[in-house]
Amino acid sequence: MAKVRWIGPTEVSVPELGHRTVQPDEVVEVPDDRYDGYVCQTVNWEPVEEPKEPAAPRKAAAKSTRSER
Repeated sequence: MAKVRWIGPTEVSVPELGHRTVQPDEVVEVPDDRYDGYVCQTVNWEPVEEPKEPAAPRKAAAKSTRSER
């Protein structure tokens, strides 16, 4: 989860966070995939902690397609 700070002048209810009330200067966690939707609103939100890079998918060991005799 990423973190953003509400920099608006009054408290706000955020529907995407379950209608949570966020106070001025409060830091909240937001889903990584929605981080850009918050920080693009530079009058209201400021970045605190960017999303973590997704872990690289693990590759399974390749199986041989040859028949062993």
